Amino acid sequence: MLGVLAGLRQEARLARRFFPGAKIALSHACETGARQALQVLQDEGVTALLSFGCSGALDAVLPPGSVQVAEYVQADSEHYRADPALSARFGAAQAAVRGGILHSPVMIGTAREKADLFSRTGCHAVDMESGLVARSGLPFAVLRVICDDAGRDLPPAAREGLKDGRVHVPALLGSILRHPVQIGALIGLGRDAARAHQAMADFLETLPLARV
Repeated sequence: MLGVLAGLRQEARLARRFFPGAKIALSHACETGARQALQVLQDEGVTALLSFGCSGALDAVLPPGSVQVAEYVQADSEHYRADPALSARFGAAQAAVRGGILHSPVMIGTAREKADLFSRTGCHAVDMESGLVARSGLPFAVLRVICDDAGRDLPPAAREGLKDGRVHVPALLGSILRHPVQIGALIGLGRDAARAHQAMADFLETLPLARV
């Protein structure tokens, strides 16, 4: 039985659409939530795991909407190889990006941080769930789509405006009032997130074996 660990509610909805037979859990875009969600999946008896959803680019050549089926996860300098059969099932041959994905316990917010991490690790992207999935001991795959390019500093509301895995309007408005100059960046981020979501949906439509 497949278990899917996603970060945000929008990602979980997409997973339910394409993986109706899977157990799906939500990290709420934080490491504590990811640990709790992973434990729920393991308690429900899943036998394989998929780390699914959005990621941030570390490689400056990757635009939002680039789909990655990662060959390995790097977490605390350790490399964890994804299961080849699962990776093939989730589109490794069709994905624009393979290579590595970096696990981070915190959101990577600045272009400088991203460039430094790419230089040091060679990983193409970063997320907050894949390292925990990789360390579970179960066969795993990573299917992610870039929603944040490497050259962008994330606006403060990207961190302050989330609650329980979705946009929290009062927190979002409060962040905008405190930092009004971020409005243009937020519009751009929202546009790229929509592009990424559509790119993932289009990618999954091409994978008949994903509907399990």
